[in-house]
Amino acid sequence: MCPIATAAVPKEEISELDAVLAYHDGNARAAIETLLKDCQDLRLQLALAEGAMSRGMTRGWSPRYERDDA
Repeated sequence: MCPIATAAVPKEEISELDAVLAYHDGNARAAIETLLKDCQDLRLQLALAEGAMSRGMTRGWSPRYERDDA
């Protein structure tokens, strides 16, 4: 999550979307680019974790790289 200064506005009044856009000074393209890079990094981390985990440790669980509601 992108940090944002919220001294004057209570935290519950700022949505995550608004916080991301505010962090990127309203530049939606930069916000999307950052989120896509974050997604790519998380997929890499998931792949690395999958390679390091044994099937017994996860009791048969295996990671999914795509969301069900995508």
